[in-house]
Amino acid sequence: MHIVYKADNLFDAHLVKHALEDAGIPAFVFGESLLGGMGELPLFGVLRVGVPDAARPQAEDIVAALDLGHATDAPISDADDIAGLPA
Repeated sequence: MHIVYKADNLFDAHLVKHALEDAGIPAFVFGESLLGGMGELPLFGVLRVGVPDAARPQAEDIVAALDLGHATDAPISDADDIAGLPA
């Protein structure tokens, strides 16, 4: 199993999953069941879309064609701080 997309939200994860399935590639959304565990607090880096290893090259092309952007590894950065306030 190879992760081809790390999603910021459930909508993007399922959009990628359905695009891959439409191309005949089995896809799985991992982390979906964890979303309810934190209530209304956002969780980052939990949602991932995986495909079988053999389908990786074709799946990566499909995900790139969707042009959803890339989920950042660190959704909160120092650049997000308000000037003069502690992080």
